[in-house]
Amino acid sequence: MASMTDTPRVSVVMPAYNVAWCIGRAVDSVLGQTCRDFELIVINDGSSDDTRQVLAGYGEAIRVIDQGNGGMSAARNAGIRVARGRYVAFLDADDWWLPEKLARQIELLESRPELGFCSTAARVENPRGKLLNLWGCPQLGSGVLETLFADNAAIAGGCSAVLVRKNLLDQVGMFDENLRGFEDPDLWIRLAAVCRYACVAEPLVVILRREKSVSRNLGSMREAALRSMAKNRSLLPPRLRGAFWRNSMAGVYTDYAKGAYRAGSASAALADTLRAFLLAPIGRGRLCLGLLKDILMGREL
Repeated sequence: MASMTDTPRVSVVMPAYNVAWCIGRAVDSVLGQTCRDFELIVINDGSSDDTRQVLAGYGEAIRVIDQGNGGMSAARNAGIRVARGRYVAFLDADDWWLPEKLARQIELLESRPELGFCSTAARVENPRGKLLNLWGCPQLGSGVLETLFADNAAIAGGCSAVLVRKNLLDQVGMFDENLRGFEDPDLWIRLAAVCRYACVAEPLVVILRREKSVSRNLGSMREAALRSMAKNRSLLPPRLRGAFWRNSMAGVYTDYAKGAYRAGSASAALADTLRAFLLAPIGRGRLCLGLLKDILMGREL
């Protein structure tokens, strides 16, 4: 690991809020990397449990920044601001890495200078260790920017799997702290507008999926997704700002319509399905009509 007097190759940024129950596993997975040229920056985001005490047990092996609770994006941004590495990696405190994760990604970026960021495939597990699904690398036939508008979750592994060149974060900006629940895809979209992306197909990250995780907050995620898709429309080539963008927005509406219906809000699901139909009657019409029928008939989605 790099000392405070060295310039590390990678800065690992880990936000931490009331995660005393799991953060040791995440920290250990970073300290156990075969690549040793890194610094680990943990942002204690106003924890009220024993998170700070757990972190203190690692001594000088990690760097801890204490701040008042500002949310995941504010914590990540605080870490980025003090990062000294050429690359920045992110890891959520309830996820963890396999030992070769950093080494494989550094090798990829250093062998392909046209790449600005990369991720790896990931295992998604529940708290009992059961495999829920494998989050594989995306097909990028149309390019990563277009793919991200069409599929917001295209970047394999999400934030805990991404390694990015630090100078690109200086160029496109950090996480948008106003987009609670959609900060990650929003940043990937901005990165994809200025650089290329690649993915290591081997699952080198484990993502923990819990019932009460941020991803379950459909309301805030829906609002943030729609705002991000609107504000980033200008990043698309002019030929894609019309029908393609409307079709992508309609896809967001139908995705959250399904989520609202499963959560018991048929009226919200109907409203978003109608919004999707009005945006893209040709591209999404058949999907919307089928979804409307299923909702009205009370079928399981």
